[in-house]
Amino acid sequence: MSDYRRAKEAGGTYFFTVLTYRRQPILCAEDVRNALRDGINHARHNHPFTIDAWVLLPDHLHCIWTLPEGDANFSLRWAIIKRFVTKTCGATRQRNEWMGESKKRRHESTIWQRRFWEHQIRDSHDLERHMDYLHYNPVKHNLVSRVSDWPWSTFHSYARQSIYPQDWGRDYSVNAAHDYGKR
Repeated sequence: MSDYRRAKEAGGTYFFTVLTYRRQPILCAEDVRNALRDGINHARHNHPFTIDAWVLLPDHLHCIWTLPEGDANFSLRWAIIKRFVTKTCGATRQRNEWMGESKKRRHESTIWQRRFWEHQIRDSHDLERHMDYLHYNPVKHNLVSRVSDWPWSTFHSYARQSIYPQDWGRDYSVNAAHDYGKR
């Protein structure tokens, strides 16, 4: 079994990528969106955190969270959220033909990829880069031609606050601005 090292700074800010199992394009469906929202609220009830940025795409999501001072357990929060979505949507979203022995042993579903990717935000420049990457992601994946056209993103609230201009992203190039493979 692999030994994954996770950043564990209490009160830290983290960028996450979470994928559906086999990259199923189900996350933007109304039932899954609602379950995800409710799962987040459920997790935040006993384990608070701040969502600094969010984008939901059909087969994955990116978000940036800040945890409370003295708390670094984002894995617990993701487990609660994923379990909630699975219990809420499992009856209609479960794919029994994809259930291998490993998934059965671990009592997993076929909604989520087993793990997630996280990156601890180091400074304000790192936060800005990840915010831009996250908000530009629907354009990067050719889901829309303008960032402002994607409905499931915190871009809209940042644009209302004039943090981003409404037409932001027109001159943004994710490949030129970020080299994520060389961190």
